[in-house]
Amino acid sequence: MAAFIINCPNCHHQFEPGESMREEIQKELRNQMLDWQNKKDQEFKLKEQSFQQIISDKEKEAALKLEEEKKKLQSELQESIKKSMSSDYENKLKLLEDAATENAEKLKESRKKELEYLQKEQALQNREAELQLNVQRQLMEEREKLKEQLLKDESEKINLKEQEHQLRVKELEKQLDDQKKLAEEMRRKSEQGSMQLQGEVQELMLEELLAASFPFDKIEEVGKGVRGADCIQVVHNRLGVETGKIIYESKRTKDFSNDWIEKLKTDMRNLGADVAVIVTQAFPKDMDRFGERDGVYICTFAEVKSVALVLRNAILKVHDAKKSQENKGDKMVMLYDYLIGTEFSEQWKAIREGFMNMRQSIQRERDTMEKLWKAREKQLEKVLLNAAHIRGSIEGIAGADAVNLNITDDNEPILLD
Repeated sequence: MAAFIINCPNCHHQFEPGESMREEIQKELRNQMLDWQNKKDQEFKLKEQSFQQIISDKEKEAALKLEEEKKKLQSELQESIKKSMSSDYENKLKLLEDAATENAEKLKESRKKELEYLQKEQALQNREAELQLNVQRQLMEEREKLKEQLLKDESEKINLKEQEHQLRVKELEKQLDDQKKLAEEMRRKSEQGSMQLQGEVQELMLEELLAASFPFDKIEEVGKGVRGADCIQVVHNRLGVETGKIIYESKRTKDFSNDWIEKLKTDMRNLGADVAVIVTQAFPKDMDRFGERDGVYICTFAEVKSVALVLRNAILKVHDAKKSQENKGDKMVMLYDYLIGTEFSEQWKAIREGFMNMRQSIQRERDTMEKLWKAREKQLEKVLLNAAHIRGSIEGIAGADAVNLNITDDNEPILLD
């Protein structure tokens, strides 16, 4: 639809009217139309009154003339009758008829002119009504065009706002996905670093525990990047004589790997150790407590002190038996006899019962704490999620820089699992 253009009468500048100007123009046009209509109504009433007055005057004038003519004819007729009743009767009668005919012709002509005047007046009224109808039609067309243009402009504004909203939603979804990926990557790296750090801490604690528990023994640390076990305990008797070696492999992971056993057995052979121990949080699938698998002992960190004590005593006894009975059998046979003997079995039962109770107590405490942590973690996730929804709604309305609704620091990502 072509735009409505206004031409300034002074500077001849053309411009489109705004909403307020359009309303003022429409209001002014309506007032002008009403004034014009009232004016035409008054003119029509005046013309009608004038026409009625003219008709009335003409009718009166014609009646008076007719009456005068009648009286005149009657008088003349009477005079003529008086003068010559017999001779002039026919002539007077003819004259009277001619006068009556002439008057009838005049009346007919007057009525004809009156009819023409009425027809012209009716045509004028029809033209005025048609002009008014055309003006109303044009106003309605302009109103419809203006309404269509306003609806079109409003629709374009709504579509533009909808597109901007969709783009904003897509941007927020993209930012949220990027934040989730970044949080997942940071959590993975953190878990990797945390697991490595936890493993190193457990190794240090294991060395400190063995050094504090067995001050006469030599606790050797295996450096990073060096193949072999994490820790070596060189067992000394009261005389300071080396009687054997125990190697330890410290693991702090969620799953147990059977490759650890073969690797530690290889390290045991390479280092000439007598016993190998894996200190781990995770047990093989068919084990739920301390035990032996393919010549390697497996225990938790809480059990390692007791396990080391038992194995150390076994090595000392084997060494003493070897010294006192060097010719009575092989060293491995004596160690085997000791390990399957009653003394070792009873000692280990007592150790196992004590540590099982301790383990159950620790597990109960751990379950309680993990339940509490999970509940707090869910509460925190709920708070952060609701905060993110509110922030997205406000930013969609007022803009990203209108209000700072960050709960955390700007550089700190919000982690939502």
